[in-house]
Amino acid sequence: MSPDEVDGLLNRAGAGQPLSEDDVRRFVAGATSGALSRPQVAAWLAWAYARTLTAPETAALTEAMVRSGVRLSWGEGGLLVDKHSTGGVGDKVSLILAPLWAELGWRVPMISGRGLGHTGGTLDKLESIPGFRTDLSVDELRSALERVGCFISGQTADLAPADRVLYSVRNETGTVASIPLIVGSILSKKLAEGIERLVLDVKVGPGAFMKTPDAAAALARALVETATAHGVSCVAHLTPMFEPLGVMVGNALEVDEAAACLRGGGSRALAELVVSLAEHPDAAEVLASGRAYPRFLAMIEAQGGDARAVDRGVARGTESAWLVAPRAGVVHALDAGACGRAAMALGGGRMVASDAVDPMVGLEVVAPVGAVVAAGDPIVRLAHRGGHGLERARSLIEAGLRIGDGPVEAPRSFGRVGV
Repeated sequence: MSPDEVDGLLNRAGAGQPLSEDDVRRFVAGATSGALSRPQVAAWLAWAYARTLTAPETAALTEAMVRSGVRLSWGEGGLLVDKHSTGGVGDKVSLILAPLWAELGWRVPMISGRGLGHTGGTLDKLESIPGFRTDLSVDELRSALERVGCFISGQTADLAPADRVLYSVRNETGTVASIPLIVGSILSKKLAEGIERLVLDVKVGPGAFMKTPDAAAALARALVETATAHGVSCVAHLTPMFEPLGVMVGNALEVDEAAACLRGGGSRALAELVVSLAEHPDAAEVLASGRAYPRFLAMIEAQGGDARAVDRGVARGTESAWLVAPRAGVVHALDAGACGRAAMALGGGRMVASDAVDPMVGLEVVAPVGAVVAAGDPIVRLAHRGGHGLERARSLIEAGLRIGDGPVEAPRSFGRVGV
């Protein structure tokens, strides 16, 4: 782009004029190629954050981000489906849902990300398995999909490269929370996968990015509308993130819990959410039967991982400490955000992308919301190394724990958007 073209683009945005599809396309192309400087990109993003984008502008942004790289194709076969979660604590659903869908006859080309802040990342969980690779080439992805029916890997360099540029500037400029920019970031990668159907899990609550049902519903509607406009069948489930999902928080611990669920056991709440998101009439029966577990092991082996380690249990080498109930009663609250930050304090998460992560540390919820406890009963087990971060983790969980009198029921769903 010439200097005059850059000035004209930014001036039209600054004047509040509607942006054409070509305006948006040229912005994304300029940001990706470096023709626009980072301050110029930041200025455009700040304008988009303050004014927000219309539905057509959001669709144009998403399409331009997809076109900044390659669009994958997988040939003939079963339905191509993927799932995306907006981030939660203890959310290991992708590890279960991918092999479950594959066992049900669908193909799952799942591109996932890493954890940042108090929410965990699917790639970090899988990389706690010895040898597991999340950097597969396109040819390796295609081979895994043909042989196993699913893969879970990281974003390749040529898949929606505009997202990496824009996301880094959004982090620097405090514009992450813009719904249109979130939509472009999520969907550019998912649409570039070449999928036919997308299931979204939009989390609601203190452990989620969206704290209220109204905010989550607004994001869900924007995601579903934009995906549908690009020819992808899409549905969004609004699910609670007030307490951790399942009982394990921490990378290796969550792999072990996912494996237990795929064998037909584990947390009932986790299994119920997986079945709900699967949206297949046979999902509950297949999950409970354990038939999807060998598919999970096959995916691990196809991506270089040690399936025997999963059979034995991946989480090992830590010490245990206990947080106990200060009084008798019923667990009324166990704040998901506090539990996520506690896992970080133990070394299980990262504040910036370059932080090292200990895959073995984390926590296990022994008494979830609704449990009846006596004074001194265990509430949470903390898996730590040599006491690193232990007192900080303990204080965080204690601040998010509330024990009361009388029964309490955790919310199960805040609704559904799309078809």
